[in-house]
Amino acid sequence: MVAWAYFSMPTEEQLQQRRAEQARRDSIAAAQADTQQQDTVREEEMTQQQRKPAGIRQQQEEETPQMGMFSSASISDTTRTVVETDLYTADFTNLGAGPAQITLKNYETWNKSPVQIIRDTTSSAYTLGFLTTENYNVETDKLLFEQLTPENTIAVTGSDTRELRYALNVGEGQRLVMTYTIHGNSYTIDLEIAFEGLEREIIGGRIDFGWQPPLKYTEKDRVQEGTASSAYVYAGGELEQFKLDEAGRDEMTINGNIDWVATRTRFFSQIIKSVTPTESALLIGQQTGPSGEAGTRHHYESYISADLTNENLARFQMYVGPLAYSSLKTFDAHAYDMVDVGYSFIRWFSDPLVRWVMIPYFQFVDNFMGYGLAIILFAVLIKIVLYPFTKKSFKSMAAMKELQPQIKEIQEKYSDNPQKQQEATLKLYKKAKVNPLGGCLPMLFQFPILITLWRFFQNSILIRQESFLWASDLSAPDYILSLPFSIPFLGEQIAGFVLLMTGAMIVQTQVTGGMGGGMGGGGGGMGAGQMKMLKYIFPLMLLFIFNNFAAGLSLYYLIYNIASIGQQLMINKQIEQEKEAKENG
Repeated sequence: MVAWAYFSMPTEEQLQQRRAEQARRDSIAAAQADTQQQDTVREEEMTQQQRKPAGIRQQQEEETPQMGMFSSASISDTTRTVVETDLYTADFTNLGAGPAQITLKNYETWNKSPVQIIRDTTSSAYTLGFLTTENYNVETDKLLFEQLTPENTIAVTGSDTRELRYALNVGEGQRLVMTYTIHGNSYTIDLEIAFEGLEREIIGGRIDFGWQPPLKYTEKDRVQEGTASSAYVYAGGELEQFKLDEAGRDEMTINGNIDWVATRTRFFSQIIKSVTPTESALLIGQQTGPSGEAGTRHHYESYISADLTNENLARFQMYVGPLAYSSLKTFDAHAYDMVDVGYSFIRWFSDPLVRWVMIPYFQFVDNFMGYGLAIILFAVLIKIVLYPFTKKSFKSMAAMKELQPQIKEIQEKYSDNPQKQQEATLKLYKKAKVNPLGGCLPMLFQFPILITLWRFFQNSILIRQESFLWASDLSAPDYILSLPFSIPFLGEQIAGFVLLMTGAMIVQTQVTGGMGGGMGGGGGGMGAGQMKMLKYIFPLMLLFIFNNFAAGLSLYYLIYNIASIGQQLMINKQIEQEKEAKENG
């Protein structure tokens, strides 16, 4: 593999030409996608008048929203405050009293621009709503607050914290105060909302707090980004996902005590957790087109309905940042559950494997090597750990292969009596002490690991934008060949590691004489013609399946199959030696 990579690597001049051509294509595709998105803005804005939770319902289109006594409290000047932490830069505005932009320092988009989380930056991303005794729906994202913190720039580093305060002065001794606590080394933002002298003005002492704007896309593959976009609610120890499958608008309401709500893209998320008692949560989703199209817009909103305390306070914690385990676990123990690391029926196995083995491993080796080499080493380690199962499987397959002539004789002898044929075959297995399922059952123990790795490499932010050899991003496909036409399910480009993986699987099937040690199988009950067909069909199927997956996954499975070839050759040699010793002894 190393020799192939060395001799097949294009020159620097060829790489620059390819990058220039790819950049031109990407620019054209991005321009077309942006045009499609602009065409859908009007449709999205028209739906803004539809129902939202109490206190967050949109008013009729007017130049000045009617909110009674709270409307008259607005001031005329807008202010901006830049908050600088170790992890992000936030642009707070007094229009809605909250962040209008949040730019992450340690992450870039696919085209090397800073990751700015919020797509709409005209007002605060957070909105507070409630019903007043004047029968008005108040929405704070439409009101101008007075900024009580005098600085226009706030810097917070390390374990330090700073406060940023806004007030909506309603009347004599009556005001709404919002106090943000910023942490220097955390993506968490604390918020305290105080209704001073307004306890009689809020119906039921109930408020709705939520996140309105869509999250901004950061990845080149907009289809995958849209597929990953969704909303979540965690309540009663269960995580509920809310996702639209087709164009339209829908919502989901969950009553009872709510732990947190969230919206996310593929690698980034915002989460709202209520510290005060809650009553319900509302998730709203809107999709402008089919799920599989790059120009489709996915917009999710999340709200929590909470009760004011006896002191007329409400407290929330917000997280805006990457879907990284180390960051999420300090915010909430279940926040990382949003990352798909395995299907529901094996989550009991996948979660511990990812959290206690894989993530610590990659974080540890990151100090010594790149993630490409780390994946190679990890694949080798997995094969070493699974070697006893592999050896048992291969030996069982070899034993079955030795019995094939006798099985064929039984099939010919009892060709007109299937029952006799089955009885004779089972008797032969018993006499030879061979389990016909021995080649498959040991490999079943590997499936939970393989499925977990498949999902993990697809969704983990750990390998995002990590390069190795010709792959510039291990979380995206490593295309090296462009076709003059499109092949169904494959596309117009072919990935490099997938080609190598397919070749390795074909070699592996030649060595094993079956479907390959990586996926189990043997030559037991199938005809030679069928087996020859399967030897090539199965790798070809994986070429189509893996081609558009993350390069890190293809690299892992390539090394996994190469290691399987080495193990098979070693086991074959051991079997031959044991056979010769038995014949000589």
